[in-house]
Amino acid sequence: MKKTMTSNRTAYAGLFSAIAASLCCITPVLALISGTTGIASTFSWVEPYRPILIGLTVLILGFAWYQKLKSRPLDIDCACDDDKPKFIQSKKFLLFVTIFAGIMLAFPYYSHTFYSNSNAEKQVVYVSESNVSEVNYSIQGMTCAGCEAHIKNEVNKLEGILEVDANYETSKAFVRFDNSKVTAIEITTAIGKTGYKIIE
Repeated sequence: MKKTMTSNRTAYAGLFSAIAASLCCITPVLALISGTTGIASTFSWVEPYRPILIGLTVLILGFAWYQKLKSRPLDIDCACDDDKPKFIQSKKFLLFVTIFAGIMLAFPYYSHTFYSNSNAEKQVVYVSESNVSEVNYSIQGMTCAGCEAHIKNEVNKLEGILEVDANYETSKAFVRFDNSKVTAIEITTAIGKTGYKIIE
């Protein structure tokens, strides 16, 4: 019974560290769903610790599986062996926790799919070359493709946006726009609504 409790605690600890490892990418999606996009970059400080948290998750879940699978000594006199373990103490539950932890660890790689592809929905518009402006931003707080998609999604909501490209690896965003329909200040405000900070 004590071994089962230990394995349950380690399973929960593994699940917690998996969620913590991807918190920087989960928050923007939750912010998009709830409509509070300004909190998107709240956990971007977790990103440098992500490899450590991933390693911790693997170690903890590995230990939980070791505890669950190692052979138990046979106690013939114990009547408690006839009792079936509760679901929360079973291998199925630990498998569920392990799969869910894997999904959370992989979240940064598929989080961008939660954002609509606004570029595909935009109509082709002819703009006078004299009205086309470009602006480059240095942005602090982007940590994954989900962050890029969040910025693109917010900027593409503005009328007159021709092209948006954000790159978390370089911490840059490039925007081409029709200056007769939208201003650079409006674009800056839209990026600011996401919670990421524009570096001057």
